[in-house]
Amino acid sequence: MKQRLNNLNNLQQRTITGLAGVFVIIGCIVYSDWSCLLLFCAISSLTQLEFYKLLGLDGNQPLTYYGTFCGTVMMLLAYLIEQDIVSFENYFLISPLLSMIFFIKLYKKNDLKPFTNIGFTFLGIIYVALPFSLIIVMAMRGGTYNYEIVLGSLLLLWASDIGGYFAGTKFGRRKLFERISPKKSWEGAMGSAGFAAVIAFALGFYFRTFEPWKWYCIGAIIVVVGTYGDLVESLFKRSIAIKDSGSSIPGHGGFLDRFDGLLLSAPFIVTFIKLFS
Repeated sequence: MKQRLNNLNNLQQRTITGLAGVFVIIGCIVYSDWSCLLLFCAISSLTQLEFYKLLGLDGNQPLTYYGTFCGTVMMLLAYLIEQDIVSFENYFLISPLLSMIFFIKLYKKNDLKPFTNIGFTFLGIIYVALPFSLIIVMAMRGGTYNYEIVLGSLLLLWASDIGGYFAGTKFGRRKLFERISPKKSWEGAMGSAGFAAVIAFALGFYFRTFEPWKWYCIGAIIVVVGTYGDLVESLFKRSIAIKDSGSSIPGHGGFLDRFDGLLLSAPFIVTFIKLFS
């Protein structure tokens, strides 16, 4: 199957794998809170493992599996606490769990830069696992699972990506941030904002969780911060001289390529929701 996809052009690959991914993601989000949790635990773990693998290409030695384990525990705690299954005080379990990173590195005799790799281990947790944990927090509005918040945010993210891709491909002339990402253009950014605005209008009409203006604000956050998230990931890839973060998703690169916009926008979205809802 993957070989057949590789024989298609980039747009065909993006379309087929994109539709398949959207079907699975929407199904898990809408079905139940548990399926949503398992979905994002899987995506977060795969993205974090990919991030640590890329760091290894540059000669670093982060605690790949332990860091990913910490990230998964963080997500599970977020779910259990937001659902009032366990008390808020259980968040303190994260502190000794993360402190163990220092202890483990004491026994890594072949690590020539232990503190650098300790820092990279923490970076994987903060950069990848924390935003996905905040998505779980976002989904549990008032202790009750609400799929509209997560699904709406993802629809806006996808609209931003699609609008930016087609507008940039068709009309892209003026470079947005050439030093980091030569392909990004102002025309693509405008296409991203335009299509996200259309989806925000539809969400305000069909989804009753928020007033329409809040969907427009979330859309604006995703367009602006999500673009920076893409640029940050491009900066990371350029620093280790690679084009894509992986090849796990044909036509889209790796998981880090696919969810880079969400990683930086999720903290802003959750903060907005908590402050204005």
